[in-house]
Amino acid sequence: MAVLCIGEMLIDFTPYEGETLVYKANPGGAPANVAVSLARNGIDTGFMGKLGDDDFGRLLKRTLEENNITHLCPELTSEATTTLAFVTLDQNGDRKFTFARKPGADMLLAVSDVDKIDFNEYDLIHAGSVSQSGSPSRDAVAEALRRAKDADKLVSFDINFRDKIWSFDECLAEVNRLLPYIDLLKISDEELDFVGGEDNILKFMSENSISVIVLTRGGEGARVFFGGSYYDIPSMKVQVKDTTGAGDAYWGGFLSCLLDQGVKSVADLTSDKLIAAGKYGAVSGGLCITKPGGIPAIPTSDEIRAAL
Repeated sequence: MAVLCIGEMLIDFTPYEGETLVYKANPGGAPANVAVSLARNGIDTGFMGKLGDDDFGRLLKRTLEENNITHLCPELTSEATTTLAFVTLDQNGDRKFTFARKPGADMLLAVSDVDKIDFNEYDLIHAGSVSQSGSPSRDAVAEALRRAKDADKLVSFDINFRDKIWSFDECLAEVNRLLPYIDLLKISDEELDFVGGEDNILKFMSENSISVIVLTRGGEGARVFFGGSYYDIPSMKVQVKDTTGAGDAYWGGFLSCLLDQGVKSVADLTSDKLIAAGKYGAVSGGLCITKPGGIPAIPTSDEIRAAL
């Protein structure tokens, strides 16, 4: 089983506990977080995203290598610096972001990079909306998802809206452009407007031929919509340290569990497999928030199974 994750990899400047405006540089970026989670669950994983030819880009490249992830854009670019995100945590560990990305190297992914990919090598392709916020990455990711769909591969997408990067209307337009390619859609409770509200989810799935929508709801757990019904998955009760990367750790765990159960197409999906994946993802996300940082906090399969 193999997965290709496409999009941004960046530096999360995470605040030191008890300090104001004192940060640690941690590797992050939603699709990269998912890639690391998949790899730490034993899934053969590739990552396609541009990194800057700077110290941060080299740190991120080493992170991919250390996690045995194949980097499909190995040449660092001098056209833009690696994107930086400064994380602010509230008293509950919930995070907000400020981005330095004008532009960032991740925005330079091009269709010519996609041309080099053999989609037959992968069972599932995953991306998120941040890559759609600028060009040429916008068209590159759209083309990758189109080709994946044409090759009958599973396509996963995380809306992952960041209002500091672009407007709701701009993001909605790009999400709508990609809907024909998406099989598995992840949204948070803050992104329900993208699907017309929770009460509209099943209708939205039918209208757009989406097989699964997973709604993550923080401490209230997740709701998995499939086959005209939904299934509630409780969250793991833990002491929250930092929620950075929690949704990505959840999704990486969720996808890896589906793949481990032999899911390679929408025809392989069942409610039992999705419930098992939801429970596995909940533990993955739960363990992630007990530690600070994005990628450094993502658990391994051994840690997840021990907690299960």
